[in-house]
Amino acid sequence: MLYELLSKLSEDYQIFNLFNYITFRVGGAVMTSMLIAFIFGPKLINVLRSKQGKGQPIREDGPESHIIAKAGTPTMGGLLILVSMGISVLLWGDLSNPFLWVVMLVTIGFGAIGFADDYLKVSKQNPKGLNGRIKLVLEFIIAAAAVYVCLKSTPAGDGFNTGLALPFLKDFTLNLGMFFIPFGCLVIVGASNAVNLTDGLDGLAIVPVMIAAASFAAIAYLVGNSVYSSYLGIPYVPGSAEIVIVLGALLGAGLGFLWYNAPPAMVFMGDTGSLALGGALGSAAVAVKHEIVLAIIGGLFVLEAVSVIVQVASFKMTGKRVFRMAPIHHHFEKKGWAEPTIVIRFWIIAVILALIGLSTLKLR
Repeated sequence: MLYELLSKLSEDYQIFNLFNYITFRVGGAVMTSMLIAFIFGPKLINVLRSKQGKGQPIREDGPESHIIAKAGTPTMGGLLILVSMGISVLLWGDLSNPFLWVVMLVTIGFGAIGFADDYLKVSKQNPKGLNGRIKLVLEFIIAAAAVYVCLKSTPAGDGFNTGLALPFLKDFTLNLGMFFIPFGCLVIVGASNAVNLTDGLDGLAIVPVMIAAASFAAIAYLVGNSVYSSYLGIPYVPGSAEIVIVLGALLGAGLGFLWYNAPPAMVFMGDTGSLALGGALGSAAVAVKHEIVLAIIGGLFVLEAVSVIVQVASFKMTGKRVFRMAPIHHHFEKKGWAEPTIVIRFWIIAVILALIGLSTLKLR
């Protein structure tokens, strides 16, 4: 909105030329979403607390400390992130850019699914929430629409729009053809649910999400610039740099949310936030053609998801559990690790993985 209104004035007033620089606008997006989250956080938390009563249902088979310490904590705090992000993107983004809308609509769509799930959990005081199959079907429908728009918005020459870029290989993409759409859907839905599984301790999910968002903001900026992408030998996707605004808004909103989610959390993001944020990362990765790099940068989320898959598969096949409890962060809780210790160590792992993922841009 501000971009459309003020960038046109740059011909008459030099100062408004700043709005033509994406680096300036992303700074504005970060600050705007962060301030909105800071200001309206307490009001939203009070509303959620008054409406939810007992708060988010806590797993009865979870660590005893959770059942006691976290009882009554309201959920749906992801609304704070989504509203802050949405307003910031509308103010600072180029609203004619299709990639911006792809990431935002996936974020909002997955957030709506998460909201329905959280609402059922709170209203029925049952941790099961929305039927799992229904959730997946809805997620795949939204993801398929997003991947289709990405394909239509990306140059199709030599199968580039359906190509999969491989880390460490310069100027090379593997053409998946018609299989790119289901592959892209798996990336988006998988990322969304992996972040959802990670969201089990105070501050555990939001910081790795912000680290991944900052990393992909840098990737989107480079991929959307013909000079930088040519120098690095990475895919050039015209217009994709505008995704930086969305990820910058996510980063700012995440910082504001973390203020209230830091241990001991005043509010949980719930599925409203975790499904939406994972969807944002997945759709951004598909748009900038760095799907495999997402698995590296978001390796912590992959680890959490794999731990659940291994646990379920092992129990069904052998009747034995590999971990004391899944996802894996609860395994360490059961071993006696303090919650802040687990959270901070997982943050460190997220930083290391992000650095490894970013290194693939140069090591080609």
